[in-house]
Amino acid sequence: MDAIKPGWFSEINDLWPGVSLSLEVVKVLHRERSQYQDVMVLETKSHGRTLILDGIIQCTERDEFSYQEMIAFLPLCSHPNPKTVLIVGGGDGGVAREVAKHPQVERIVQVEIDPKVLEVSKKYLPSMGVGLDHPKVTLNIGDGFQFLKQHSGQFDVIITDSSDPVGPAECLFQESYFNLMKSALKPDGIVCSQAGTAWLNLDHVTQTLQRCKSLFPVASYGVVSVPTYPTGQIGFVLGGLNPETNFKEPTKVFNDTELDQMNMKYYNDQVHRAAFILPRFITKALDKSLAKN
Repeated sequence: MDAIKPGWFSEINDLWPGVSLSLEVVKVLHRERSQYQDVMVLETKSHGRTLILDGIIQCTERDEFSYQEMIAFLPLCSHPNPKTVLIVGGGDGGVAREVAKHPQVERIVQVEIDPKVLEVSKKYLPSMGVGLDHPKVTLNIGDGFQFLKQHSGQFDVIITDSSDPVGPAECLFQESYFNLMKSALKPDGIVCSQAGTAWLNLDHVTQTLQRCKSLFPVASYGVVSVPTYPTGQIGFVLGGLNPETNFKEPTKVFNDTELDQMNMKYYNDQVHRAAFILPRFITKALDKSLAKN
């Protein structure tokens, strides 16, 4: 089914049956089939330019900062000294843009499987694509699985900014992938992966956390508000090699002046702590799942 209706784009997907978000479209800026997926950029009336992969909204100019800041700074501010960072996915450049802001980060390696996403983002989404050209960033076109196999023990933090578990991103939610991330970490290393919404995919969230917890001594699930994602909320699974890691208490706290200089719009230390305060139905499901391990 073509998701473009007269004047509107509607996100319709079996991952969230019976639910659809619609955006009024001003213009279709780009649409093509890459080697891996359908790539589309829309100019929308209320949310600016919007990147859509395989019919699923990846980011909009209006609210992308909440997701990008949180997937970057939750793990970075949970690590005592995150000098080297690997980003898997993140082809729009937003995560790289945010990671580069952290003063302790010296080197960022990014692996994106689809060069078309990089090309389109630089052209049509420059506010995010700028992250791809940051001097701290080294870009690699290729498969994240294969890259991890060849880079053992090299990174302080690994961030997986993937699309949802369909198509080329499906493998990034499996236990084998978490195991590869673990092997690519330095001592005290931390991983952070997009893990879906508990409102519609609670089983997926619990399974992803369970896979992470089976390999890392410390694991947690935190959430962020993103209005144009299904249910308006998405979460991250974090895992740490150091048993003393406490994701709920940031190791690095920035003051308001520093946050302003970094152009942070969503993240601060209070939001960091609040991300791990979950509704009872989520907490009970996660606790029940982890108790089975």
